[in-house]
Amino acid sequence: MGVAILAGLIVGAVAAYLYLQYRSRRQVETARHQAARILEEAETEAKQKLVQARDEILRLQNELERENKRRERELRQEEDRLQRRRASLDERFEQLDKRERALNQRQSTLDKRFNRLEALEKERLAELERVACMSQEEAKQLLLKTVEQEARQDMARIIREVEAEAMEEAEKRARKIVTLAMQRIATDQVSEMTVSTVPLPNEEMKGRIIGRQGRNIRALENATGVDLVVDDTPEAVILSCFDPVRREVARVALNKLILDGRIHPARIEKVVAKSQEEVDQVIREAGEQAAIEAGVPGLHPELIKLLGRLKFRTSYGQNQLEHAVETAHLAGILAAELGANVHVAKLGALLHDLGKAIDHEVEGPHALIGADIAKRYGLPGEVVNCIASHHGEVEGESVEAILVEVADAISGSRPGARRESLETYVKRIKALEEVANSFPGVEESYAVQAGREIRIIVKPEQIDDLAAIQLSKNIAKTIEENLQYPGQIKVTVIRETRAVDFAK
Repeated sequence: MGVAILAGLIVGAVAAYLYLQYRSRRQVETARHQAARILEEAETEAKQKLVQARDEILRLQNELERENKRRERELRQEEDRLQRRRASLDERFEQLDKRERALNQRQSTLDKRFNRLEALEKERLAELERVACMSQEEAKQLLLKTVEQEARQDMARIIREVEAEAMEEAEKRARKIVTLAMQRIATDQVSEMTVSTVPLPNEEMKGRIIGRQGRNIRALENATGVDLVVDDTPEAVILSCFDPVRREVARVALNKLILDGRIHPARIEKVVAKSQEEVDQVIREAGEQAAIEAGVPGLHPELIKLLGRLKFRTSYGQNQLEHAVETAHLAGILAAELGANVHVAKLGALLHDLGKAIDHEVEGPHALIGADIAKRYGLPGEVVNCIASHHGEVEGESVEAILVEVADAISGSRPGARRESLETYVKRIKALEEVANSFPGVEESYAVQAGREIRIIVKPEQIDDLAAIQLSKNIAKTIEENLQYPGQIKVTVIRETRAVDFAK
């Protein structure tokens, strides 16, 4: 049994080996056939490639030959063109040579003629100098002087014409806008407030106000900071102080003491403190009311307080708080007419005199003081510039700044707005005439129209037309820099030449 199995395994192994041998030979023969086929295909493809390469070479050779022939043809054409150009240039060079020789001949002729003309000019000038008895330099100076005089006269005439035309057009437009603005503003009469007068019920009250050995009056003056004047004025005493707010506090306190009847130092201090609170309340209410009337609510409380202090301040008799509100209305109307920023114009105009509330405490122009205050409380830069520039201390940087300046002038110079005392008026008139007389060439000067115009008569032999125009500008500038006045002052320079003879 085991031998049969072993013989079967051997037979199977031999059969498998023979099968593998047979399969290997078949694979080898198949591979040989495939290799032969591949070689045959490769040889066929190579022959085809070779044929294509030869065709391509022939094509390229033909194209190269055609390109070479084309380039040779173009080169021949270019060579012919260059030959023609060269021949043309040679002809031009010959023509230029001929022209140059002709120009040289002409130049030589012109040089001879120029030399001859110079000699003739020298002879003519010598003959003119001999006939006119004047050298060439003297004649030149005379001619320049004549031309200068004519030019100055023409310049003065043109300046007058341009100024007249500009003034006429400007006055038309300005008159319309300003008239419209002023029509909408009330014209309250002024009231002078330099001192406060307190009426008394009887003359006996003066003694009680003074007190034993003057202790009551001293206590009142120390508590309020004002001077109490008790004179021969019947049934009245006068309060005098540079600070109008202090004067108002003293007036309210004194009225309360008079009504109460109990006047002694302790009572005075208590009443003055109470009056101070009442006046502060009045100041705040006045500032708030002014802001509401001007249409610029929402201001800082300190600005409201400073604005309210102007209620007790006057300038040439015009109440400064009413002036501020009026100026704000005017500036707003003008800004609306001109298309400017109405809010900035109103705010700048309302606060333009803010510095007057504390100008007795801080040194400097009130415009710059007010601008510093406005900047400190965070107002916009354009509003600060409106406040600082309304009297010309700084340059106005916007249309609104100019409008604030104009509105301030309108409010101060309108009829009934301001007045001044006779002494101040006389001093201002005298100062105007002194400024005008200080300029050389001025013969006489007259202040007219209540000091709103000054007319200057000049010496015609010293001041010509152009100098008269410049003189008016210089006098106006000097008045602006050195004098204080409301509104504006017109400067008129009059130059007149008279020729007088007598028939005998």
